[in-house]
Amino acid sequence: MDIERLRSETPGCAHRVHLNNAGASLMPEPVLEAIRDHLDLEAHIGGYEAEAEASAEISEAYSAVAELLGTAPANVAFTDHATTSFTQALSSIPFRAGDVVLTTRSDYVSNQIQYLALAERFGVEVVRAPDAPEGGVDLQAMDEMIHRRRPRLVAVTHVPTSSGLVQDVATIGSMCRARDILYLVDACQSVGQMPIDVREICCTMASVTSRKFLRGPRGVGFLYIDLDFARGLEPILLDGRAANWVAPDRYELRPDARRFEEWESNIANRIGLGVAVDYALEVGLAPTYERIQALATQLRAGLEGMPGVTVADQGAERCGIVTFYVDGVAPAEVKAALRAQRINVNTIQPGDTLLDSQRRGLPELVRSSVHYYNSEDEVARLIEAVGRLV
Repeated sequence: MDIERLRSETPGCAHRVHLNNAGASLMPEPVLEAIRDHLDLEAHIGGYEAEAEASAEISEAYSAVAELLGTAPANVAFTDHATTSFTQALSSIPFRAGDVVLTTRSDYVSNQIQYLALAERFGVEVVRAPDAPEGGVDLQAMDEMIHRRRPRLVAVTHVPTSSGLVQDVATIGSMCRARDILYLVDACQSVGQMPIDVREICCTMASVTSRKFLRGPRGVGFLYIDLDFARGLEPILLDGRAANWVAPDRYELRPDARRFEEWESNIANRIGLGVAVDYALEVGLAPTYERIQALATQLRAGLEGMPGVTVADQGAERCGIVTFYVDGVAPAEVKAALRAQRINVNTIQPGDTLLDSQRRGLPELVRSSVHYYNSEDEVARLIEAVGRLV
C-alpha cells in the first residue's frame, strides 16, 4: 500500500488528523471530482439531462457495488443512507402478530427502535440473544433460539457503533439459511473496512452507507437483497421507480432490487459512491483491513497502558473502532480538547447501544476510528494528546 500516495489523494489529510472514520471518512480526490463534475453538468444543462448523459456512470456504480459485495447488479438498490436501506428491508416483510424478530444485544439504536415500533404496530415479539462472556452474541444460544423460536426474521449489526466488536455474521447466516429464515445484516460499519461477500454471509438483505469506510459522500447508501431467496418481498409503499402502473387498479413490480428505490435521488452522490467503491476495490479490501487492524492495535496498546484511561472494546475479533473513556474528564471535553489540536474523534452515548452499555456499566465513550490512510504518527499524536488529559 502506497500510503503517501493515498494520503496525497486525500485533501483532508493536509488539514486534520481524521480519526472519525466510523462517522464519515475523508473522501479521496477522484470521488470529489466525480461529484463536482456532475453538479457542474447539472448546472449547465439541467438535472434530467445530466442524468441522461451520465447513464454509463450510474450503471457502473451499480456494477461496482455488486463487485464489492460478490453479487449481481440486479440485487443492488441505491437509497439515501443505511437507515433507509434498513427500513426498506424491514418494511418489505409482511409481519403478523406473534412473529418473532430475533436480534442481538449490540444492535444500533435506530435498528432496535424500529424493532420496537414493529412490536407496537404489528404485535411482533422482539427477542434478543444473550452475549458470550468475551463479547458478541453467544452463537450456541443464537442457534438454539433460531431452532426453537423459528423467527420470521433474524437481524444483526455486523460491527456495532460502540465497541470495535465484529459479530460472526457468516455463522449466523448459515444457521438462517439452513432453516430458510430471512436474515438482515446492518453492514454500514463493515463494508469498506473489511472484505464482505454476501454469498459467504448467507444474508437475505444487507444495509450499507457510503460515507463511512467506503469513503464516499454523505446522503447515499445501498441495499443488497437476495432476490432468488426473497423474490416476493416488496416495500410497503412504492412509487413510479419501484413499479409500473399498468391498469387503473393494478401495478407491476420491478423484477430487480430497484423496487426498493425511489424515483427522486441525488445522482451526483450515486456517481460519487460508484467512484468510491472503485477506489476501494483498487486499494484492496484485504490489505485495507490488515492496515486498519495494525493501526487499531497500535492505538489500543497505547491507550491501555495509560493510567486513568479505560478501553471499552470487546469481542474475539476487533476492528478499526476503538472506544475509551478518561477518568474525571467528560467525553465531550476530550473531543473538544482533541478538536482544538485538529484531531477528529466522536462520542458515543450509552443510549446508542443501550443494552450493551447497561450490561457492562459503560458511561459515555470517546470513539476513535482509524482508516488505511491514517499514519502511525497520527495515531501516536492521539495517544500523546489523550495522555496530556489524564
